[in-house]
Amino acid sequence: MSGKSPYEDIIDLPHHVSETRAPMAMRERAAQFSPFAALSGYEDAVRESARLTQEKIELGEDALSSVNEALRRAVESPETEVAVTYFVPDEKKPGGRYVTVSGRVRRVDTVRGLLILSGGESIALGEILSIDGEYAPELKTFCEEN
Repeated sequence: MSGKSPYEDIIDLPHHVSETRAPMAMRERAAQFSPFAALSGYEDAVRESARLTQEKIELGEDALSSVNEALRRAVESPETEVAVTYFVPDEKKPGGRYVTVSGRVRRVDTVRGLLILSGGESIALGEILSIDGEYAPELKTFCEEN
């Protein structure tokens, strides 16, 4: 084999520059060589399965009557600030989480089964775990009892 390179005839030719296309940006050029994600969505699926949810607590008769009494008092005292803890079902998997919001009770929509606070929050009556307010210090919430 001789000492000649197989590319010797083209090695010194000028680099071709297209007259019709703009040169590719370095970032786009580098992206051509990025690793291929054969399992697209896998990381999201792992993250979703690792996300924890809580089970909804089913209220007993005593706890339910405490919530109803606290709701009645909150409606009768619309100037009183209340803290409502309620269950928000998860959209993607069984269970959900408990959220506490504060505000004044604007009204109870019995047709749609909603408690509407002054800040505009709508809470499903069936999802309420507890209602706390200064109007009813003698009422214990379900959470405090357990």
